[in-house]
Amino acid sequence: MCGIIGYIGGGNAAENVLEGLRRLEYRGYDSAGLAVIGGNGKISVVKRQGRVEKLAPLITEMRGCVGIGHTRWATHGRPCDANAHPHSAGAVTVVHNGIIENYAELKAAFIEKGETFFSETDSEVLAKLVNKNFSGDILTALAAAVKVVKGSYALMAICENTQAIAVAKSKSSVILGFGDGENFCASDEPALAGKCKNICSLEDGDIALITRDKIEIFDSKLKPVKRKLRPNVAVSASLDLCGCPHYMLKELKEVPASVKNTISAFYDVEGELKKALDGVNRIIIVGCGTAYHAGLLGKRYFESFARVPVEVETAGEFRYKDPVMTEKTAVFAISQSGETADTVEAARLALSMGAKVVAVTNAPYSQLTRLASVVVPVAAGPEICVAATKSYTGQITALYLAALAFAGKKTAELEKMPGLCQKVIEDIDINTLAQMCARSNGVYFLGKDLDYAVALEGSLKLKEVSYIPSEGYPAGELKHGTLALIDGNTVSVALMFDKALAGKCENAVEQVLSRGGRAAVITNDTEVYNNFSKRCEVLLLPECDKYLSPLISAVVVQAIAYETAVILGRDPDKPRNLAKSVTVE
Repeated sequence: MCGIIGYIGGGNAAENVLEGLRRLEYRGYDSAGLAVIGGNGKISVVKRQGRVEKLAPLITEMRGCVGIGHTRWATHGRPCDANAHPHSAGAVTVVHNGIIENYAELKAAFIEKGETFFSETDSEVLAKLVNKNFSGDILTALAAAVKVVKGSYALMAICENTQAIAVAKSKSSVILGFGDGENFCASDEPALAGKCKNICSLEDGDIALITRDKIEIFDSKLKPVKRKLRPNVAVSASLDLCGCPHYMLKELKEVPASVKNTISAFYDVEGELKKALDGVNRIIIVGCGTAYHAGLLGKRYFESFARVPVEVETAGEFRYKDPVMTEKTAVFAISQSGETADTVEAARLALSMGAKVVAVTNAPYSQLTRLASVVVPVAAGPEICVAATKSYTGQITALYLAALAFAGKKTAELEKMPGLCQKVIEDIDINTLAQMCARSNGVYFLGKDLDYAVALEGSLKLKEVSYIPSEGYPAGELKHGTLALIDGNTVSVALMFDKALAGKCENAVEQVLSRGGRAAVITNDTEVYNNFSKRCEVLLLPECDKYLSPLISAVVVQAIAYETAVILGRDPDKPRNLAKSVTVE
């Protein structure tokens, strides 16, 4: 779940690598570091705990044309200078994204032979392995090292007095960039936006040697292979806040565009999706976190519109439950980055069992898209904030359209939603409710049916960025245990956007109020508003089709999380312990 980048060419390697790290920081920000081969052939390393920007004053004297860098989300070893990458051994320095599952065994063998380790990371054993196998050729040293490794890796290695970068890939993404007199490698495409003419993706087992003038790609046996080149049309995640204090707020304001652009993008793949789903009689939706919550809404869409049975699973659990699938099963794999390890492996499992895989992702050239039978695009654009906002509404939009297409139905209702989302963003005042949440010991989001799925997302967002304990519950489950937690220090937020179910959810609010709890209601039903407006905080949203109401209610619960975090002085863009792209299991 880290970000890595490499540069070789005629420019200043330290500056190029630092710029790339800034654009990869959403993948991890516990610590960062870079290494440069200087004019004397020696490697200089700088690394610090904390944000990438801490490196800026440290590189002013670094000169060299070859460099690698790393921004870290900790898996093995606490965030600190010593555990930051790059790691060195002998003449070799490496950066690594992934997890080495047999690192303890490898480390013990090195210690037994008298080797000293300077970090608590699993990655340092990679530097030791490459150095152990090095006899003048960094490519063969890297190839030999990864043969004994179990786990996942996107690995870059450099060596003193060697003008090259060696790269290896297994289960973690690596993009290569082909420039003019300079070449690049990185975890994600946005890091290379505007940097090179063409790019390609490495496949599992690939090893590459990058020099200033060329890139050579080999398989695990070091036989030359070719990977498909494509024009570099990557769009870098804009670092311009556009007048907003945080990226989370900026990206919330981009929700209307996310919905509109996803609608437009869908029509380019509608025919291909229908063809891929021909004969399907069962659907399984997999995802993690926010993507899983979108999947819950997708289940309702497919079942309601097409009357096809749908199951929704967290991708990490799905892989280990011996699932039943046939060639008539379609697995919708949802991932913002297209690199979420559990979701990618779930898709791989589904394919191995004969199922069709539909990728729903915001990343058009990711691991997930390369596996999928067909891709349903989420056209949300780059998202910097760790907490998903506009990508969630994009996923909802994509699933809604996919379900309609599968059912052979059309509707004009969705075309209204970008405007309604914009109206909600501009008009709804959530400060009072955010203040309530900020002063609480816990927040419970309640809803029924579609509203329950959004309740789960509201709870997750609040936990992610404000660190306030929160849970999402079906409104009817409140009385089956959770009611014991209700008191004057808790807040219960009820979502009510289905007139047929509003009365049932109103009962839950009454139960909270009768026990001295604080409550709030978010609804677009005027009867519900009139019932509670004088007794608790109520937010009234515009009327819309109930199936599309999650697009506007999601904006509100995400805005509440944002505002609560700001009130409490948290950084909503980079919440503690979290990273954007979860590329490890």
